[in-house]
Amino acid sequence: MTAETAEPATSSADSGDRHVRGMARGGGLNLIGALLSQAAVFVIMLLLARVLGITEVGRYAQCYAVLALLGLLSLAGFRAGLTRFVAVQLADDDPAAIRGTIRLGLAISAGSSALIGAALAVAAPRLAELLHDPQLTTGLRLMALTLPASTVCEAALAATRGWRTQRPFTLIGQLYEPGCRLALTALALAGGAGVTGAYWALVVAAWSAGALALAALWRLLRRVAPATPVFRPRQLFTFSTVSWVSSLSSTGLIWVDTLLLGVYATDDIGVYNVATRLVTVAIFVLAPINAAFGPYLASLHHQGRMDDVRRIYRAATGWVVRLSLPAFVVLLVFPEHLLRLFGGGFAAGAAVTVILAVGQLVNAATGPCGTLLNMSGRVVVNMADNLAALVLNVLLNLWLIPAYGIVGAAVAWAVSLAAVNVARVLQVRALVRAVPVTVGMLKGLVAGALALVAGFAVRWLASGWLAEIGAGLVAVVVVYLGVLLALGLSREDVMVLRTLVRRRGRDAAAAVAP
Repeated sequence: MTAETAEPATSSADSGDRHVRGMARGGGLNLIGALLSQAAVFVIMLLLARVLGITEVGRYAQCYAVLALLGLLSLAGFRAGLTRFVAVQLADDDPAAIRGTIRLGLAISAGSSALIGAALAVAAPRLAELLHDPQLTTGLRLMALTLPASTVCEAALAATRGWRTQRPFTLIGQLYEPGCRLALTALALAGGAGVTGAYWALVVAAWSAGALALAALWRLLRRVAPATPVFRPRQLFTFSTVSWVSSLSSTGLIWVDTLLLGVYATDDIGVYNVATRLVTVAIFVLAPINAAFGPYLASLHHQGRMDDVRRIYRAATGWVVRLSLPAFVVLLVFPEHLLRLFGGGFAAGAAVTVILAVGQLVNAATGPCGTLLNMSGRVVVNMADNLAALVLNVLLNLWLIPAYGIVGAAVAWAVSLAAVNVARVLQVRALVRAVPVTVGMLKGLVAGALALVAGFAVRWLASGWLAEIGAGLVAVVVVYLGVLLALGLSREDVMVLRTLVRRRGRDAAAAVAP
């Protein structure tokens, strides 16, 4: 009897190991892509701030906020829907449904984005007037030109992730598009084209990335057996409509404060968005781990393998926390030092940076709980969470911005983000019986606390802001890694590291092969 019961347990553990290793391979590639992507966007903001100043950074941020919100509106929820249903239909070996789902998703995304883009081009002067800046008109019209390409690119890359490969998403969405945008923005600024040149960089990067994304999706579709497409619009629309409302609310939570600051004619929009960009860099690990985690979760949940679902959820949360903690420590200790890199006027956003960092730290500590709810079919629950967070954020912004400006906007955003993520953790616990807390996460928190103490010690002892941040970065990283290694790596951590090292070795060998 003992042998009979041990075998399924061993088989289940081996299966879980296999999925964790697979997620690590995709997540490792995504992490590199996300790091380079965030670096490119960071340098774009740095260039705009250094060359053009706070006002033009604010204009660029407002136009990009409109593009992000309308992009989610155009996608109609198909980003999550395409990933989920392609993954499920591949598991079911249903080529007709795969082809039908992809055609339907791309057609609707392209059509809706073209219509919304045309409406934005017509309404641009009125919207610029609403935001108290007529000079936004040109930027808004160029965002209208960008919208169809960026929407189709997002939809195509979402479909490729259904194959549980992160390569197209990373190479095109995280490396090519931001890299191309950075290069073109630098050229435009060097040529004296100003912020209008930066807008055109967005246009060119989006259209070229969209073409590459469609080519990558076509290559993957060639592996699917020929079949007459079968369209199941009701199934796709039911999931995607709810996911669309959820994603739109989620993106609204990110960008609505920027637009409301414009409505209230706040002068420090550029400062606020630079602070936001710094905090976004700290949490860069969440998106790539979510992208690697989602397709595995959809497939495992569809097969009813709940033990594996819970295991990879805990593993993903532990990686997010431990990989992002050093960046959060630096943000909490040296906010004004980092902002000075953009210019002396940006240091006023130090308090905003700390407040935003606290909200994002809660987001990191709760892991990919929203993705788990979505991919396990609880899209209505996730939609309700995001809507509640958006409403709370808007109400807090309307209350706090008139009195406290960008600090009020930061408090509204941090409170809303923390509240929705705590609610999601409780829901995941009730619905899936999964809790994100692991021994590895606790070890990371201990290491982060000691690194925080080391950072403040360096700041107190060193003199000069450049010396403080240089020595502080070294101290934070050394103390964090030292404590983490002293506390010991888990068996799962060692397995993931070996997987990444082996993948790197294979990639290097392939690169030098004749």
